[in-house]
Amino acid sequence: MANHEIPVKIKVKTTIDEQETFELTVFGRYYQKEAASFLQYEEVLEEGSVRTIVKVAEDEALILRGGAVKMRLPFRLHKKMRGSYEMPFGTFETLTMAKKIEHSDGLIDILYDFTMQGSPGGTYHLEITFQEEQK
Repeated sequence: MANHEIPVKIKVKTTIDEQETFELTVFGRYYQKEAASFLQYEEVLEEGSVRTIVKVAEDEALILRGGAVKMRLPFRLHKKMRGSYEMPFGTFETLTMAKKIEHSDGLIDILYDFTMQGSPGGTYHLEITFQEEQK
């Protein structure tokens, strides 16, 4: 079965400890493969461009970033998962503990505790909404 990629407009909203909020609107692609849904987009930062892939299945998710920022953040509901965050001066170990992973048509919603190099980084709420690009 061929991957049916849909061009989508994506809005990424990240809230840290219910205080700081970052929003990003980008264009990307959405597709489904086996039991998982994928969202792919690219953002341009001062350091260069970053390709992001968000994969969501029933009670797990994975965020992969490559390019100027390299990151691997795996999520599994109520389980501590090890990941990594690579920077020019070194690679840091991350831990995520997902409290909520939901996805439906046009929404990926992940609530998790984030730890980097053993230091608590706060509670992150990632809300990704997307809709098919209007021709």
